[in-house]
Amino acid sequence: MDKKAKLFGTDGIRGTANQYPMTPDMVVKIGQAIGYLLQKQNTKSNLARKVVIGKDTRLSGYMIEQALASGLNSMGIHVQLVGPLPTPGIGYLTRTMRAAAGIVISASHNPFHDNGIKVFGPDGFKISEEMESEIERLVLDEDLTALLPPSKEIGRTRRIDDSQGRYIVYVKGTFPLEYTLDGMRIVLDTANGAAYKVAPSVFQELGAEVIQLGDDPNGTNINDKVGALHPQKLSEAVVQYRADVGISLDGDADRVIMVDEKGEIVNGDRILAICALHMKERGLLKKNTLVATQMSNFGLEKRMNEAGIQLVKTGVGDKYVVEEMRKNGYNLGGEQSGHIIFLDHTTTGDGIIAALSVLAVVKQTGRRMSELNHVFEDMPQVLINLRVKRRNELSEIAGYADLIRDIEKKLSGNGRVFVRFSGTEPVIRVLVEGPDKTQISHFADEIASFLEKELS
Repeated sequence: MDKKAKLFGTDGIRGTANQYPMTPDMVVKIGQAIGYLLQKQNTKSNLARKVVIGKDTRLSGYMIEQALASGLNSMGIHVQLVGPLPTPGIGYLTRTMRAAAGIVISASHNPFHDNGIKVFGPDGFKISEEMESEIERLVLDEDLTALLPPSKEIGRTRRIDDSQGRYIVYVKGTFPLEYTLDGMRIVLDTANGAAYKVAPSVFQELGAEVIQLGDDPNGTNINDKVGALHPQKLSEAVVQYRADVGISLDGDADRVIMVDEKGEIVNGDRILAICALHMKERGLLKKNTLVATQMSNFGLEKRMNEAGIQLVKTGVGDKYVVEEMRKNGYNLGGEQSGHIIFLDHTTTGDGIIAALSVLAVVKQTGRRMSELNHVFEDMPQVLINLRVKRRNELSEIAGYADLIRDIEKKLSGNGRVFVRFSGTEPVIRVLVEGPDKTQISHFADEIASFLEKELS
């Protein structure tokens, strides 16, 4: 198979709407490929004939939803549409509705003109790379029309009206029953995305006063200067309204960034540290281990070591974190970007559950968010996201290895360099970490300038 034709990245299929691979004809084929595999895997059970589809608030979601449903129906699959719902909500509904698969139509934190497809198995976890490869093979190499069943076996599509209520009840159930959020004022930014209805309901029903931002989706304003990637407005609003905490979700609500009452950012590393220490204290952190990625700050690792918690690092991407957790029986992991996974409650990152877990620590300890936010001291980091036209193997670029070796030598073991291509965007990420902010800024600029010439 042509490597350029690869459909799946680190988080499903993603691209610009109405451009390959997110065109209606390709999406119909993707639906057909998924449907064919589901029928083939289990021909005796009705489970094989039911798929749940949810989406975020992007304009192109309507088009992709119809194309996917059409492809699945043509393979004899019954489709249940739930409308806008957080990505983790689809994992939950897939499991509890005994569906063969769940599909999310979303490009997560990307701007509105992008869209994507994420696929969950019947257990609520994202499908394996083997199944992704088989979907790709069917779409790119097979004549799917030759695999269509007889007309009497075509599937049906219907809408499920109570999916939001089911998800709200499930999420609230992860918060300790003996506590409420009475008396707490929360500023909530839902990024004009999938959680704009369910998230405020969760916090309000638990007793909080909620002031909402990013709650007026129009199809084109998802993640537009709001949400987890843009927490500045949230910080200002928390101070302005004298709130106890700010909560910022991304477009599909699988990640969260928080803000303390002083307007200071509480990123994914801090959320992980707060929850890991609290869970260890109560004997709830399995194997006294936290799973993070290579992007996490060295300060997190140092603090975990001091507390007797092992920190395991994986490649970047929440699916790699989940794989490590499932393989070794860990129950807490995540990313600095705000994907936080509590395997005791959910099968993927869930921004609302993560926020509730931090608020549970606030309630159980009686400490303010700003106190919890000082859980460790960050090692200075500089991250440059560079848009590129080519994705050449870094090891094959003349002079690149020498440049990295030279910088690492200058860091003298007191820092690190981490460079990788994004799995979801035409971007290369350059991360340099070390004690001297001026020095590492210079190093990051040097690497970025070098790569810009080579990859543009």
